[in-house]
Amino acid sequence: ERIDSTNEEARRHISDIDNLSVLSASEQTAGRGQRGNTWTSSPGENLLFSIVLKFGSGGQGKTLPPLPAERQFAISQIGALSVCDFLHEHGIEAKIKWPNDIYVGEKKICGILIENSFRGKSISTSIIGIGLNINQRNFNVNLPNPTSMVLCRQNHDTHSRYRNCHSEQSEES
Repeated sequence: ERIDSTNEEARRHISDIDNLSVLSASEQTAGRGQRGNTWTSSPGENLLFSIVLKFGSGGQGKTLPPLPAERQFAISQIGALSVCDFLHEHGIEAKIKWPNDIYVGEKKICGILIENSFRGKSISTSIIGIGLNINQRNFNVNLPNPTSMVLCRQNHDTHSRYRNCHSEQSEES
């Protein structure tokens, strides 16, 4: 499916979707990153999704236990460590550039955008947007250091533990 942004779609329907829902897209026309940056991705080549967390006292398992606002970094930790674990399971050693980027060597393989809503001193909802480069080989020339899982695997024979995941830069996004 083609949408503007999985985070925006989650925000538009936040009251209608269940806790722990995952919204995905094969293409985003207005993907976003931190500090107003855009997230670009070739259609159908990468994982683009958002996970919705709802906190509070909804009862009957409809929400997660309350999370005080001062503990919001725990959401970043869970998201980033989960992506690193996934990459590790696929033989790719990644590192976290806190709070929201995942790197293999000096190349960015994943971006995470977390948007929280608050009720008083607690988080009421959290939307965790993740863009993980899986099969993309060509990236926009304006992106400084992108890579993908397929590029990391491609270099497996010549580079130990996929440290050099080179991409082809192109004028297209």
